[in-house]
Amino acid sequence: MVGMGVLYRPNVAGILRNRKGKILVGERLNKAGAWQFPQGGVDEGEDHTAALFRELEEEIGLTNDHYEIAEVRHGYRYEFADGRLKWGIYGGQEQTYYLCHFSGKKEDIVIETAHPEFRAVRWILPTEFDMEWVPEFKRTVYRQVFQDFFDLKW
Repeated sequence: MVGMGVLYRPNVAGILRNRKGKILVGERLNKAGAWQFPQGGVDEGEDHTAALFRELEEEIGLTNDHYEIAEVRHGYRYEFADGRLKWGIYGGQEQTYYLCHFSGKKEDIVIETAHPEFRAVRWILPTEFDMEWVPEFKRTVYRQVFQDFFDLKW
């Protein structure tokens, strides 16, 4: 059975949606052509919302006065490919996704941060997302997220 005996690292992901209904995706710094939502682990002693605020600031320079949380969904899980372990113990991640209304300006998003994660960002319609951008082991989660938040099926 998938997931038996696997320790999942708590993780958050932010889907920023602008006034035109477009969502923000970032191209990973270390893998050209790999686009995803800003995301990251929940630190010990940190709640999920605080982790979202921290991750969005660390990855794209946004403080929480640039967006408002509209919807939260929990329980998205994936296992890392090829039995890989993160930090020697985590075999996958359990994600909480936040849909956020972005109220800032394009210039508020900065990817040249202290610890850069993205080489580029862009705004796309949810229907423009390409599952080929995401590693195979994450696609089931991304398909479910797009169905849950945007009623889209791949």
